[in-house]
Amino acid sequence: MTADSPIGIMDSGMGGISVLREITALLPNENFIFYGDSKNAPYGSRTTEEIYHLTSRVVDELLDRGVKAVVIACNTASSAAGKRLREKYPSLPIIAIEPALKPAVIGCPNGRVLVLATEATLRETKFANLMDAWKDRAEIIKMPLPGLPEFVERGELDSPALRDFLSSHFKALGGKTVDGVVLGCTHYPFVKKVISELFDNKVKIYDGAAGTARQLRRRLYSRNLLNNAAQKGTITWINSSEDPAMIELSKKLYMIEI
Repeated sequence: MTADSPIGIMDSGMGGISVLREITALLPNENFIFYGDSKNAPYGSRTTEEIYHLTSRVVDELLDRGVKAVVIACNTASSAAGKRLREKYPSLPIIAIEPALKPAVIGCPNGRVLVLATEATLRETKFANLMDAWKDRAEIIKMPLPGLPEFVERGELDSPALRDFLSSHFKALGGKTVDGVVLGCTHYPFVKKVISELFDNKVKIYDGAAGTARQLRRRLYSRNLLNNAAQKGTITWINSSEDPAMIELSKKLYMIEI
């Protein structure tokens, strides 16, 4: 691999495009391959072993395409497969994302923080350890949202059905005031506006994309793999779905304003 080799970014579908946006803003001269595994989405309701094998397969394909680093832009895949893949490929920079619980707790001291994520992310040891480290600094409420990524996969980012879906889940809070919301799935930033409005725009919202982008830059810098080319980099779009509309939707999600 060389500095001008592409960076592979993978997600269980198209949610990781929210992370890709942060990364391209920080590293505009890099070349990227984005792999959306929409054929097998969602990962969130699968077993840990299923998630690992799906993620590993995508990483193998990205390596076949000559990537110099891999970003697992999916909280579910990161939790279930990140550690094992680093052990499998010790010389490959693998950057995994995690729910932005730490900045949320710091930003809402002694407040109430709602963590929205997939069932798989919330059940994994990685999140349990993260929550244990910060549970004394705020009241942390876990809330899985099975079915929400599918709205994004359809390009349905604001609709009565989406609002009804979210409202029905938020009723479980019983009217409790929430100070911060952690978007613990990379699909969720695409519906950030709706989530904020359902809390009367009075909550602070956090996601891990910017931190993941900075970690990627640090890892590439430490290995002298940053691309210093003068021209803007390229993005190659790949999706496991046979529906060609998925690539067009991917490009649309990359361009819309969140």
